[in-house]
Amino acid sequence: MTELDTGTDDLQARVDDGVAVITMNRPERRNAFSPALILALGKVLAEVEADDAVGAVVLTGAGGAFSAGGDVKMMASGEALFDPNASPDDLVQMQRLSQRATSVRLWQMAKPTIAALPGPAAGAGLALALACDLRYAADSALLTTAFARVGFSGDYGGTWLLTRLVGSAKAKELYFFSERLSAQEAETLGLVNAVFPADELMDEVMTRARTLAHGPRVALRYMKENLNRAVHGDLADCSDLEVTHHHQTGRTEDHREAALAFVEKREPKFTGR
Repeated sequence: MTELDTGTDDLQARVDDGVAVITMNRPERRNAFSPALILALGKVLAEVEADDAVGAVVLTGAGGAFSAGGDVKMMASGEALFDPNASPDDLVQMQRLSQRATSVRLWQMAKPTIAALPGPAAGAGLALALACDLRYAADSALLTTAFARVGFSGDYGGTWLLTRLVGSAKAKELYFFSERLSAQEAETLGLVNAVFPADELMDEVMTRARTLAHGPRVALRYMKENLNRAVHGDLADCSDLEVTHHHQTGRTEDHREAALAFVEKREPKFTGR
């Protein structure tokens, strides 16, 4: 196991058997964003995306919560997530860069990303979870868009991501009314892939993450791109891209090993090449 230097106690990160585990660590605020946390998250995500030792990424939170998103207590006190002295235009640009470094990177990076929700995920915290490829929740978790309750329209890509998962009408309802969803309700809607007892969540998530980390990485990378493009591309374009990626993966060592393992009736040993 290798600990990663995030530059702040608000975010912890380690690489464990090919899996980067990134933990938002402000449990006293339910892991609400701080300037240090959100800046470090962007930097760490860029680092693990480029690290060949990392095959999958798990994002989670400390102290029984995933993330409350924006720190409302900080807002009420007049503190700001970004430079309070910046112009309105500069603030917009700062947050655009932050969102691209976090939510957009989780969605686009060429590695599987998993959100492990031990508890509440709200607002921009929920958006980060939605940006991951897979979401697994403890049976005690709660999910809510939360923005209407604090007079915000929403950020960190949540509106696009939620619409993609549940459709326009349901996404609007969840944003307009800020309903609190139980883990079981979220699973029914397709917002989380599975629900586990709280004390089993991380073991279940890490089992899946290690499977992905030691899987056929080139194939998984192209698979993710195919599936992401399918969200907003037309069938003909996506079909053409599938062919290109299918032939590229057919030339990998992992494909040849998998074919040989099938013939020999054994489990393949992938190398990510």
